[in-house]
Amino acid sequence: ITMRDLVKNCLRMRPERIIVGEVRGPEAFDLLQAMNTGHDGSMGTLHANSPREALSRLEAMITMGGYGLPSRTIREMIVGSIDIIIQAARLRDGSRRITHITEVLGTEGEVITTQDLFLYDIEGEDENGRLLGSHKSTGIARPAFWDKAKYYNKHRELSEALDQAQG
Repeated sequence: ITMRDLVKNCLRMRPERIIVGEVRGPEAFDLLQAMNTGHDGSMGTLHANSPREALSRLEAMITMGGYGLPSRTIREMIVGSIDIIIQAARLRDGSRRITHITEVLGTEGEVITTQDLFLYDIEGEDENGRLLGSHKSTGIARPAFWDKAKYYNKHRELSEALDQAQG
């Protein structure tokens, strides 16, 4: 049984959310299709060094699945499915931190456009060599997915988070 089989069979059960622990191959296509057909709040993880690379890897996984879709169609599918990318990284002191919260905006020509909402700012080290830092807002007061947050009555929490990280 493949991950792709599991994702496809999961859809038959009419779930409210779909969470794929690690997307590594053609199941990326099925997950994006699910996200595009009313399974809001679904998510998957994949290995990448940056939000931009995550988008490239996702596109490559779908391409390698042999669906014969044009790149533009795959990119439009990605943009229609994914609102944000959360990048976690292991820092040089061995700790793991969320380093980017990046919004997927759309496409311009052949490129998927994004904007960072939050970045982890390393501010120094303590006496034991542990990195010190905090999450900073990039100053985007109203992300493109604001209306979706408002629909789910989460816009106040989103606004608070953006305001708190402004400093």
